[in-house]
Amino acid sequence: MSTDINKETAAAGHEHEVHEHTHAHEHCGHSHTHTHADGTVHTHSHTHSHSAASSPEEALALLNYMLSHNRHHAEELHDLAHCFDDVAGDLIHDAVDKLGESNDLIEQALSLINNADA
Repeated sequence: MSTDINKETAAAGHEHEVHEHTHAHEHCGHSHTHTHADGTVHTHSHTHSHSAASSPEEALALLNYMLSHNRHHAEELHDLAHCFDDVAGDLIHDAVDKLGESNDLIEQALSLINNADA
């Protein structure tokens, strides 16, 4: 998926920067390439194994990373919601709210794990 929009004016009359976002999928990994309006490009590559983490420390690090990664995508979806009409935009905002609720649960689990280790 690729979106090539530099600026969109939302119904409320304010502008949001929107950047290109592509997903190149491979068997057990994928990358995200972001090109911002100023031309800055950065790529995030991810490899996913289908096995459990090799240690509790690795599992904790992976959970922290995934929470941050999910929040980044929620921010991008929020921005994209402003590119669409009221009904579609509202649905995307509802989805972002649900992602936020899921992220909050993951954060609570992390807090319990971190407090148990203290």
